[in-house]
Amino acid sequence: MPLPAELSNIFTYKQKSYKMVLIQALLAEMNRTNQREVSYAKLKERFLAYFQEREARGEAVDQPPRSVATRWADYNTQSVEHVIHTPIQVLSNVIERNTMTQTIGFKREVYNQLNQSALIELYDYAQRELDHYNAQLTSGFSLHHAFQMIMENYLQARTEPFANHQLGEFVRRTIPNELQKLPFIHENFKVQGSVGQGNWAKVPWIAIMDKRVTTTTQHGEYIVYLFSEDMSKVYLTLAQGVTEPLKEGREKGYQYLRAKVREVRDILPLHGMTKDENIYLTDGGIGRDYQVSTIAYYRYDKDVIPDEGQLLADLQNVVENYNLYVDSLVGSTITRAHQSKEEESTMELLPPIDQLKYIKSYIANNGFSYPDLLIENFYLSLKTKPFVILAGVSGTGKTKLVKLFAEAIGATTENGQFTLIPVRPDWSDPSDLIGYKDLSGVFRPGPLTQVLVEASQPHNRHKPFFVCLDEMNLARVEHYFSDLLSIIETQKWVEDRIETDPIIKRDALDKDEDKERYGGLYLPDNVYIIGTVNMDETTHPFSKKVLDRANTIEFNYINLIQYPNIEGEDSAPLLNRAVPNKFLRIDYLQLKEAYTDYKDLVEQTTDKLVRINKILESIHSHIGFRIRDAVCFYLIYNERFRLMDQDAAFDLQLFQKILPRIQGSSMSVKRVLLQLLQETVNQKISIPELMDDASSLYSEYEGLIAQAKYPQSARKLIFMIRRLEEDGFTSYWLS
Repeated sequence: MPLPAELSNIFTYKQKSYKMVLIQALLAEMNRTNQREVSYAKLKERFLAYFQEREARGEAVDQPPRSVATRWADYNTQSVEHVIHTPIQVLSNVIERNTMTQTIGFKREVYNQLNQSALIELYDYAQRELDHYNAQLTSGFSLHHAFQMIMENYLQARTEPFANHQLGEFVRRTIPNELQKLPFIHENFKVQGSVGQGNWAKVPWIAIMDKRVTTTTQHGEYIVYLFSEDMSKVYLTLAQGVTEPLKEGREKGYQYLRAKVREVRDILPLHGMTKDENIYLTDGGIGRDYQVSTIAYYRYDKDVIPDEGQLLADLQNVVENYNLYVDSLVGSTITRAHQSKEEESTMELLPPIDQLKYIKSYIANNGFSYPDLLIENFYLSLKTKPFVILAGVSGTGKTKLVKLFAEAIGATTENGQFTLIPVRPDWSDPSDLIGYKDLSGVFRPGPLTQVLVEASQPHNRHKPFFVCLDEMNLARVEHYFSDLLSIIETQKWVEDRIETDPIIKRDALDKDEDKERYGGLYLPDNVYIIGTVNMDETTHPFSKKVLDRANTIEFNYINLIQYPNIEGEDSAPLLNRAVPNKFLRIDYLQLKEAYTDYKDLVEQTTDKLVRINKILESIHSHIGFRIRDAVCFYLIYNERFRLMDQDAAFDLQLFQKILPRIQGSSMSVKRVLLQLLQETVNQKISIPELMDDASSLYSEYEGLIAQAKYPQSARKLIFMIRRLEEDGFTSYWLS
């Protein structure tokens, strides 16, 4: 029996072994007592015994929280309460503790789905994950050895050629890859090493950054190992990026850095760490910059580097402090926008795969049905770029999808987080959307500007705002949307958020109150623009400038044999629930930010695009770096969140980013369509014969699609070829 959905991925996100051990202890007690609920005290005994026995045998095991004891042998069933509380909270959707009876067990609705084979499968699932986890703990990599190697060889390496140097590769690749395997380095962390760019750096470093705070060492707070220029010592620091703060000069920059140091020291325990400016790395300005920006640190001298256990314990302590700091910024109680604790505590963020299951349930409970993977595709498209086009014939539910998706995560018309803007055929410039100055010089904001003003308010920065441009191509998109298209490409990191160049400049406004309210207004990272378009001969086509900047999701394959699900008609529909903007907000602006973590995936995807580009070049429809990066980001998010297999994700990107660019009436266009079809079906087809007559494709249509590697794109290509043969012209938009 397969595991219930609630249990099938409970170990996907893990920082320690606690969840797996807890589930195994619970199952063992259930097997002993043959009861759903078991003694909480007995569960704690089993939980603690696992760690104490492994520690006693000298086997790799998670180190206990240092705030209670440094060894599991010093714990008892009372002190282990501090440890076991966390996995119980994390698994609260499937298990529950009864404080009245002092028992614990699976929730009844989960337990009712479990027979004996499912219980065995769950135990085996926990064991497999535990074995994999413990194997990572016992890898042969040693921080102690790595530090020795760097400090003994770096000065000599600096006298040698920089390119492809073995020590450089060790710092840039080997150490980050090994650190990423540590059990307390979770998936939100980006680990990066550097020995310089093109030339050897005076101060090499290895940084651990939470991607919710920063993905670059130029700004934000992160953990970093810093080696002194003379290689006499290395510091493990909780530090700040100095590049961005110092752009306005060292005086102002130092004021900011020191204020941040005081702020962080006030909210974190930082037990065992030194809190002063007495680190020495190098002479000159950058050495002083590092001193001022350091929040707390450990110092390790070359001749007395601690043993591996101490190095890992120190790193785990810094990581735990860093996690506390990140939670204070983006967790469930406090955000950068400093919204109230009561409001933010209602905003729940599940893993994306679980959040999307809820969204699909919400949509279904409201009486709508969409094809498999469409919701996942819509989510990944928004996560890749906050501008998506939904295209298809009228009445297929495009606008309703946007509204219900937004509602499911708490963005409604009533709270101002969902806005429907019907596009008018007479729109001819950006003023129809953004606004204009009247004859008296007063600025009259357009409907989009009103949304941007509200979304930019500090108390709203953690909330997603949706703008649906309904029937977007009734007017020429390039005329009224051109400013926004250009603005989207100016996104940049400003501290922990993403901003763009101003949409409305202060000096373009006359009135002081307008300058105060609208001057410098930009496109914030919590606004998502979705355009719906009808694909027929009465609407305007899209230019490549628009298509380059959007994922185009098509709604043309309609299965009318769908009927309302009446089995649950007596049950109340799911309530929408607020979800923070980090669920949707993009995590990468440049491919280099993700390249180290997803090098193989990026290179595999690029190889595929290179082959496709060679085909497209003959009709001047080939793509550039913007589309290459967008496709890579889409596949990276898909791999991170495990939403679909890689071929299915690439198929959708080929369908949505490449095929919309193709149109024409020439034989060259037909040849390109056939060559692309050969790529999608992953088998040889007779292109010379099909150039004369492609009708055999239509008779073999079902078989080709069934065997195709990229079936969505193959289906569309066959439709486009048929349109070209029958009408003498073809386009993605006329299928």
